[in-house]
Amino acid sequence: MTITRRTILASTALAITPVAGPALAQTSPSTPAPAQGSGSRQAPGFYRYKVGDIEVTAINDGFAQRPLEGFVRNAELSQVQQAMQEAFIPGNALPITFNTLVLNNGGRLTLIDTGNGDMGAPTSGRWMANFRAAGFDPAQVNTVVISHFHGDHINGLRLKDGTAVFPNAEVMVPAAEWTFWMDDARMNQAPEGMKGAFQGVRRVFGPIANNVKRYEMDKEVVPGLTAVAAPGHTPGHTAYMLSSSNGKLMIMSDVTNHPALFVRNPDWAAVFDMDADQARATRRRMLDMAASERAQVAFYHAPFPATGHIAKDGNGFRFVPVQWNPAV
Repeated sequence: MTITRRTILASTALAITPVAGPALAQTSPSTPAPAQGSGSRQAPGFYRYKVGDIEVTAINDGFAQRPLEGFVRNAELSQVQQAMQEAFIPGNALPITFNTLVLNNGGRLTLIDTGNGDMGAPTSGRWMANFRAAGFDPAQVNTVVISHFHGDHINGLRLKDGTAVFPNAEVMVPAAEWTFWMDDARMNQAPEGMKGAFQGVRRVFGPIANNVKRYEMDKEVVPGLTAVAAPGHTPGHTAYMLSSSNGKLMIMSDVTNHPALFVRNPDWAAVFDMDADQARATRRRMLDMAASERAQVAFYHAPFPATGHIAKDGNGFRFVPVQWNPAV
């Protein structure tokens, strides 16, 4: 076939001429899209993956915005803003996410930390809805393991009205953390700004104090889960090594806050770190271990689903999220 100007014009005319026919005539009008800002939320925030034979489910509890001013004790605000820009996080507030873990080991459920309950920021408090969406029920929980006693990790154990959320669960806490926060003399001597934290610990644990089990470091807390000393953030702050078959997961708890700041800059001190020097030493030790062993890690405050790997990057490190997998 010879291509001429006439054939080009003819084909163009066909392309733009409406085609009428029965199929087009029977097409129903499409349903209008929902209006923007209609109040709908994202899909439920849970994500499953396997560590050996143990199924791990990350449960998201929303987030809270934290002003950048004063958030990093030993860095200029301009440096922190630069780190935020490099991570493509806009604005002058850091979105701090909350992510707990559920371990399903042969049908026995263990929680690692419990989120904010009904006492967090308005943008938090999503935990129970996401937990149920993942197919779990609070009555099924056998054990709750607490990493440390900051409110965003323990308040999910007990509602404001005093209701225990996990009625059948054994509660396990670090012995060093219990010793510090349950000491009345230390609470009485604490600065005014810290007294509320001590009182919050008593609100959660006071009614069950006689039944709380305290664990030591380097011990298996539940099958497959070993406590790892990670002090500095709090006196008894604990990380964990989860091991099953050939699988391993380093559960970092609050060794870092947001990875964009404290993985890239491990010597920075977060305002929440009670002993900044000790927290820095712990952070470097654990990040270096994760990078050297190419281990999978999980953080409490990393962007959901808060699991990935650590790579060396100059004098610091970088967090490499896992490839999202639609199947467990």
